[in-house]
Amino acid sequence: MILDSLSSASKYAALNPLFAKAFAYIASVDLASLEVGKFEIDGDNLRGIVSDKNGMTAAESTAKFECHNAHIDIQVCIRGKETMGWKPRGTCVAPRGEYNPDKDVLFYEDAPDMFFGLTDNQFTIFYPEDVHAPMIGEGAIKKLVIKVKI
Repeated sequence: MILDSLSSASKYAALNPLFAKAFAYIASVDLASLEVGKFEIDGDNLRGIVSDKNGMTAAESTAKFECHNAHIDIQVCIRGKETMGWKPRGTCVAPRGEYNPDKDVLFYEDAPDMFFGLTDNQFTIFYPEDVHAPMIGEGAIKKLVIKVKI
């Protein structure tokens, strides 16, 4: 997992061949005016999802404590205060169901080891080994998730 501000995003471009494109896209748009929905940035390689909704309780979010096998998530907080839960996948012991390849998601019953906060123009990168519980908070949270194909 990586946690930083967008002003430092260029430091991470070399970590994955698609990160440079993802961060170039983020820098090229007015994040505040992005409309809610799903869209392609670079075909199947980079897809964006914008949401703008009220945060949920920690219990609601951790009920969908998730990780992905085929994508890396770059999650950008555009507006609001978002709390996220995190735990290394290697220490999770209670999968809930089987991996769903169509939705690229596996859920866990485990509890997060830690929680951290994001606010405007901060981001996190979740690799497949990062189990995460996003969208915890009060009030509206607008965010961009870029799905980076592995």
